[in-house]
Amino acid sequence: MASTTINPPRDPNTLSNYNNFLTTHTTANFVINFEKQCLTGNVILNLKSISDAETKDILLDTSYLNIQNVKLKGESIKKWELLPRFEPYGSALKISVEKEPGKGQELQLDIQLETTEKGIALQWLSPAQTSNKKHPYMFSQCQSIRARAIFPCQDTPDVKSTFDFNIRSPLPVIASGSPTGVHDSQPGKSGGPSTSLYTFKQDIPIPAYLFALASGDIATAPIGPRSTVATGPQELEASKWELEADTERYIQTAEKIVYPYAWGTYNVLILPPSFPYGGMENPVYTFATPTIVSGDRQNVDVIAHELSHSWSGNLVSNASWEHFWLNEGWTTYLERRIQAAIHGEAHRDFSSIIGWKALADSVDQFGKDHEFTKLIVDLKGKDPDDAFSSVPYEKGFHFLYYLERLLGKKKWDTFIPHYFTKFKGKSLDSYDFKATVLEFFANDKEASTALEKVDWDERFYKPGLPPKPDFDTSMVDVCYDLADKWRKYEPKDRTSSFQPQEKDIASLMANQVVVFLERIQDFTPPLSKEAVHLMGEVYGFSSSKNVEIVARFLTVGLIAKSPEVLAPTCKLLGRVGRLKFVRPL
Repeated sequence: MASTTINPPRDPNTLSNYNNFLTTHTTANFVINFEKQCLTGNVILNLKSISDAETKDILLDTSYLNIQNVKLKGESIKKWELLPRFEPYGSALKISVEKEPGKGQELQLDIQLETTEKGIALQWLSPAQTSNKKHPYMFSQCQSIRARAIFPCQDTPDVKSTFDFNIRSPLPVIASGSPTGVHDSQPGKSGGPSTSLYTFKQDIPIPAYLFALASGDIATAPIGPRSTVATGPQELEASKWELEADTERYIQTAEKIVYPYAWGTYNVLILPPSFPYGGMENPVYTFATPTIVSGDRQNVDVIAHELSHSWSGNLVSNASWEHFWLNEGWTTYLERRIQAAIHGEAHRDFSSIIGWKALADSVDQFGKDHEFTKLIVDLKGKDPDDAFSSVPYEKGFHFLYYLERLLGKKKWDTFIPHYFTKFKGKSLDSYDFKATVLEFFANDKEASTALEKVDWDERFYKPGLPPKPDFDTSMVDVCYDLADKWRKYEPKDRTSSFQPQEKDIASLMANQVVVFLERIQDFTPPLSKEAVHLMGEVYGFSSSKNVEIVARFLTVGLIAKSPEVLAPTCKLLGRVGRLKFVRPL
């Protein structure tokens, strides 16, 4: 009799039995059908048994998929079924093989399927919803647990596999792998458009949530020696200009902090306006909001963040969404280190102050004792998206920033590449992180003594705000000073020592203007309608192309009940889908 190995899964948000089998390679063969708005084809999963003859059943995550056939070693098998749906995780696909696989035994499953309209991983746009209104568009968003709505998989960040993509479409395709060619053009059927096969390879193992596809009227242009921007033909020139000055500089700066970039090329896909996020760190191609293209190169910090994911999240991943801070806290930390290296430490503190406000807002929204304000959260039976907020980003950043200050930046900087080397291509939880920190500094008496001061349980499990560090406030002080002048200002008073002029904000960065406007949003009583009108005219907010600024200004106007901001607000909501702006407005 085979011995039983107890190997409990670390991820409570998957129905797969990845404690018995691990996916080692995935081949996705899909046809993009814009007319029916679905993907059809098959996925081939190479699995390895990691337990010894414990079970005949392979359980995979699915959600609203039409499963048509399952093959093992090229032969159709009869013993498969979709188990009853278990919210919010979908329906497990149970595949039974004839004999319990021994430890290390490899199996290959070939599953034929079709996506359905109930799945939430794919967004389909009609031609009218695109900028030039000529062609349809499709893009995916698989984080956190949506890959299971595209193909059966072990939909957990604790499992990583290499990928091959073979995607047939009538329009150009982008995927989260390196392109290997466009092949086999075929004429359309029944008068439909011709199609081509777009192929990609991802040789670095990635979790299922980083599976990404997009297809549409996409053009590309270089933005650096190893970077390309892809977007609609009409937006290409502006997108190229926005990104070409900083992308390579960001990559080189990050490489000095961690180690050389591992993914070959770093590229950016600027999606249509309906994309709800600032960016998604899909390997090789970051999917980004069009709101970063503002004509002033002031919003490309999104790229610094998504690029940082090339190390944190993509190479080194949280083992479950309960430890999401390991992805986003580290990424926010690296993003701000990039800012500090390029622009100076004051910029890092400025970004951290903005982040602290976002963290405080999230804690207020949830409640200071809420489970979702902890660094490690309990997601058993919950949808990870319900816990999404700035907490893992900012509370995670502050824990790392605290360790940097505790140990000293010079010593901490030696740990960063060690950490990303030790867990490269792997997943970890917070307890692995703690053990790695303590082990790395074990022979450094001064560092070990300092680490004895860390209350790890409090940092991991205490809800609410962490201790607030002392920041360099010089870059926010000027914003607050200007806001205070507006608090006291009365437009009808021509004798006031403060009369608004364009030069008031001439030396401010866009993010400083954002801080200024957010300060004004908190005024009690609110700014007067007359003051809102004057601010928009004098400072040019009414005509700005920077959505970060426009959205905040419109919020100021709505709070003031200014009727003149209603039409611009409706117009913005009609052309921008980013939740960051849509929800407040």
